[in-house]
Amino acid sequence: MDLYCVMGNPVTHSKSPWIHARFAELTGQTLHYGKRHIELDGFAPAIQAFVAEGGLGCNITLPFKFQAAALATDISDRARLAQASNMLTFKDGAILADNTDGVGLVNDIGRGAGIDLSGRRLLLIGAGGASAGVLGPLIRAQPASITVANRSIDKASALVERHAALALLHKTELLAHGLQGLDGTFDVVINATSSSLNGAGVPVSGSTLKAGALAYDMMYGPAAQGFINWAREHSAVARDGLGMLVEQAAEAFLIWRGVRPPAQQVLAELRALMSCQA
Repeated sequence: MDLYCVMGNPVTHSKSPWIHARFAELTGQTLHYGKRHIELDGFAPAIQAFVAEGGLGCNITLPFKFQAAALATDISDRARLAQASNMLTFKDGAILADNTDGVGLVNDIGRGAGIDLSGRRLLLIGAGGASAGVLGPLIRAQPASITVANRSIDKASALVERHAALALLHKTELLAHGLQGLDGTFDVVINATSSSLNGAGVPVSGSTLKAGALAYDMMYGPAAQGFINWAREHSAVARDGLGMLVEQAAEAFLIWRGVRPPAQQVLAELRALMSCQA
């Protein structure tokens, strides 16, 4: 049976095996998708062992996305720009790296939230790996502007500089800023920091939200609840990152299997399942 998995540390909480099993069932594919907890110093040996077992591909979660990109023998343009990979494909001795996080986010905002990003003002909070993984696809959606706000403005500036040529190509204004004193309001505010996971407060003021804005936390489930409450208190439309998780998985499934699964159906089923388990 064709073998796939998700690798991370921790990984016990991962919904990816359920998602990919459901994708396979709905598309008539035959595969096995598991999850593997990898020791922090054991990523490269774990990849070698998985390939030796006949593994065809794997999703990569924290904290190995940067290592995955560095380990690859071939890398997609979007993974190269992000300098991180959330999926690897193994074929004929090659390791192919890609990054479907940003496409997953953009697809969920468009299909799930029903928002066209073209011409909008976006605020992306954070300048770490999560932001790096999504900034390129966000630019390709051709918003009017994207402000990357981070505690360290130097880190935000470096991320902006790396994406400057792409932003120029798509006529999107790309700005770096600190977390305080942000100018004006935004149509879409995306939290790409670990503040929700750590139970910390939202790192920007509610004044950044335009009335009716979309406030999107890339975390999902209980971890995102604080951000969702904050968004609703400021008259914003709140959304967690569960749709992004399903959509990025759908993009990976398409790359691996050559067929696009029904992501919206699977998302609805997963939300219902998680609601019953809460």
